Amino acid sequence: MTLVMTAVLLGGAALVVVAESGAPHANITSFPKGLWWAIETATTVGYGDFYPVTLWGRIIASLLMLSAITAFGVITAALATWFVGRAEQDLVRLGKTVGSHARDDAEALRTELHTLHARFDHVENLIRDKGPRSTT
Repeated sequence: MTLVMTAVLLGGAALVVVAESGAPHANITSFPKGLWWAIETATTVGYGDFYPVTLWGRIIASLLMLSAITAFGVITAALATWFVGRAEQDLVRLGKTVGSHARDDAEALRTELHTLHARFDHVENLIRDKGPRSTT
């Protein structure tokens, strides 16, 4: 992506200098000025210090703008995808951890419940065995 964008900037700078050369009121008259113009146009800074005045210069500017916006969009989408993927991995890990703890807690609760039932059964048996006895 970097190589493509560098080529677009260098190509746009060279082409706009050719398109603007000899035009009345042209201010992009050298490659360094063209390169500065291409960078500020591609980054959407647009200081306004350099701008194309010819039809071909404006067509080149339009193509440069569309290319740069597309490139930045692709980079932004790639970064967003990476961040979302990391967040999804974190959620999956968190879900597994929570699930593991929930299973452990449920098993501990089942064990405790079983123990309580056994104690209640024992207490019931003791009460039943020592209940009122008839004396005859």
